Amino acid sequence: MKIAIGADHRGFQKKEELKPFLKKQGHEVADVGAHSSESCDYPEIGHRLALTVARGDAERGILVCMSGIGMSIVANKTKGIRAALCHNLKFARLSRQHNDANVLVLSAEDLTEPMEAVVDAWLKTPFEGGRHERRVKQIGEIEERQCK
Repeated sequence: MKIAIGADHRGFQKKEELKPFLKKQGHEVADVGAHSSESCDYPEIGHRLALTVARGDAERGILVCMSGIGMSIVANKTKGIRAALCHNLKFARLSRQHNDANVLVLSAEDLTEPMEAVVDAWLKTPFEGGRHERRVKQIGEIEERQCK
């Protein structure tokens, strides 16, 4: 799977730790920045990653910033993106099972379980469909109305 990955300066180190983990699992990694721990603004990086996933240039995306909140907000401004801030395995799995999240957002400072385990669970958990498919479709319909 091709995975886009991005972070601001506060998430840079975690992003760098994730890249070899993902590659070892056989994933192709597209790094959209930041490329150093020098202070930068997260909105452009979050938007760049969201566009990469929305266009289909990557199947999924992972964003990291200090809290994860800002990256979640900016990613979810892009049509077709369902970004979920997940601090643990339970919510990583639920974001995939129930919401078909295509972008995982992580806090660089507040994960309650090991980062690699959270990412692994998110990548391996399938979307359940069923009643959840109806709800994801409703989210898309709301998005369509708002983007006109």
